[in-house]
Amino acid sequence: MSITEKILCTKSHEYLLEDNGNYIIGLTDYAIEQLGDIVFVELPEVNTEYTKGDTFATIESVKAASEIYIPVSGKIIDVNNAIVNSPEILNEDCYENGWLVKIERTGDDSEFSDLLEYEDYKEELE
Repeated sequence: MSITEKILCTKSHEYLLEDNGNYIIGLTDYAIEQLGDIVFVELPEVNTEYTKGDTFATIESVKAASEIYIPVSGKIIDVNNAIVNSPEILNEDCYENGWLVKIERTGDDSEFSDLLEYEDYKEELE
């Protein structure tokens, strides 16, 4: 099963992947393609708490700077420092190695209501 069969996506192009009761958050392949070459990533501190929809990260590419929104409420339990030091990892592999943060979810299941399975997300883009 490919990773895209397991993720949920937002209309603002973040993805959410369940991981042993916690969640990995990143940017979809479509978002990365639209941004172009990533040159800078700013991620939050571990233990920072966010409410669904809050801006939690900033990514700059040669084309634009973009705010990244948290798809569900939660507390940051891990950040991917590798992409801070080497932002181009996002362009090479936004799923396996290019994830942004891991969170412990604090919201309820209603927060999933507007998330899309990858196939539905891709259809929305067309």
